Amino acid sequence: MTNPLAKLLRVIPAGTHLVIGGTLVLGAASYIQISIAGHALATGPRAAVSELWSLVMTVSLGLFFPIEQELTRVVAARAVRGEGVAPVLRRASLLTLGLLALLGGGLALGAGPLADTFFGGDRTLVWAFAGSLVGMALVYLTRGILAGLGLFNSYGISLALDGGLRILLAGGLYLAGSHSAVAYGLVLAAAPLFAMVCTLPATLRGCRPGPLMPWSELFQNMTMMITASVLAQIMVNAAVITTALVATDPRITFALLSAGVLCRIPLFVFGSLQPTLMTGLSTTATTGDRAGFRKMLLQTSAVILGLGLMGAVPAVIIGSWLIHTFLGAPDVLGPMDFFWFSAGTMCYMLAMVLGQALMALGRHRWQMVAWLLGTVALVAVTLVSGPVTTRVEVAYAFGSLVTAASMLLTLVRGVTKRSSGPAAHGAAAASALENA
Repeated sequence: MTNPLAKLLRVIPAGTHLVIGGTLVLGAASYIQISIAGHALATGPRAAVSELWSLVMTVSLGLFFPIEQELTRVVAARAVRGEGVAPVLRRASLLTLGLLALLGGGLALGAGPLADTFFGGDRTLVWAFAGSLVGMALVYLTRGILAGLGLFNSYGISLALDGGLRILLAGGLYLAGSHSAVAYGLVLAAAPLFAMVCTLPATLRGCRPGPLMPWSELFQNMTMMITASVLAQIMVNAAVITTALVATDPRITFALLSAGVLCRIPLFVFGSLQPTLMTGLSTTATTGDRAGFRKMLLQTSAVILGLGLMGAVPAVIIGSWLIHTFLGAPDVLGPMDFFWFSAGTMCYMLAMVLGQALMALGRHRWQMVAWLLGTVALVAVTLVSGPVTTRVEVAYAFGSLVTAASMLLTLVRGVTKRSSGPAAHGAAAASALENA
């Protein structure tokens, strides 16, 4: 009988297998880093590191992951047309550095309030936050080029180096007897920077000279993508951030972070699909391959549902024991907490897949609207009276469900419209996919 896992691997987009190893290392690094910090730090510093981790993920993925996604789309489309991508790298580098400069200025002005709100008044964690944003921004920049060019070996190496160094540095700090929240926070800065430097030669080798890239080509969808991505990261990290703002017990903050990270195991695996999925969807959209586009989207959605179920069952049954034993989290959560986190993660992954399909079709605005609707739903549930843990968990699940449902409705409406005519190259092909 055929192995079910082998069946799943056969339907994911070509090239994904080369990224899975690096994604698993990076995913494992998150658990190991949080686990080591949980055992090495006292309650206050441990909560501060939890909030730092959540803020880094929210801001870096919200602002800089969209640059990776848009680079993947633009570079993949240029590769189909046989055009060099060096101008794309130059424009994207200037955009990334500009965003970092704005963030740096904002952090310098608001260091005091930020430290008081999230880090127990420790301003050095604000600068660890800034360093982490620099590392994440630069590594996303190079990964966008690598994915768009189909250099998935180098992409996987970038992921593996990032994760591997996080494990080594966190483990080294623990063995050295470090109890510094700042030291554990700086791991998030050093690891992605190292990965970026190591894969930069491969990135530059793939960037052949090509036609000048107008700023409009990069900016035309970027505002909507960043808005959607920030909302997505707020949604997936809202439980920890909200609890840090309203709860008085720092143990709950760390427990929620640990539970959220455990239930995101399928999301880390999905990370191995994202670069090849976006490349594949963009390529089929550019060439007008409507059947290939639909097949890839349906097969990936099926894999996501399978991953979600495989992660949810053990999380609900033994999740509390796992985070207490391996992550050092206090035993304050029960099976229903893990059920809501798992349900939210499954809906969130489906929203990510459907969102990439909308972007490949050039429907960035509708992706943004869907995340906005989901965020409104999340806030509405969070404001309902009741225990804070239940509110933030249900809000995550309901907000993700509303987002995914909105995107699905948009895609269904698009594919049921009558096609207006044969597709041409580039944008005309994407438009034909929308109206097919």
